Amino acid sequence: MKYAVQVNASPYASNAGLNAYRFIQAALAAEHQILRVFFYKEGIYHAFRYANPPDDEMSITQHWSALAEQYGLDLVVCISAAQRRGLLCADEAVRQDKQDDDTAPGFRIAGLGQWLEATLLADRSIVFG
Repeated sequence: MKYAVQVNASPYASNAGLNAYRFIQAALAAEHQILRVFFYKEGIYHAFRYANPPDDEMSITQHWSALAEQYGLDLVVCISAAQRRGLLCADEAVRQDKQDDDTAPGFRIAGLGQWLEATLLADRSIVFG
């Protein structure tokens, strides 16, 4: 099976992102394909490079980055949702005349068309949050 996964909830307000992460781990272990993970609305908070939870809490951002590196996952952050919440990648920071590159390793910022494309190519689309 080919899956497109969307994460809409903040990692600090909901378990939706953690559930998505665990679903993807299980799907990959079962040799399914994850075409794209799209972070939308409050879900973009998963992509903040400088998120620093307390030592006794899981850093979901680091886990996403590691999973992306291990499996070559395409972690896409919605550009509109990111801009509204102050998340900039290096290219967008230059365009906006800012100094920031806030995206964690493995994440990239792109448009909603990336989600649409993934849903067209996938056998199943799943939304968390």
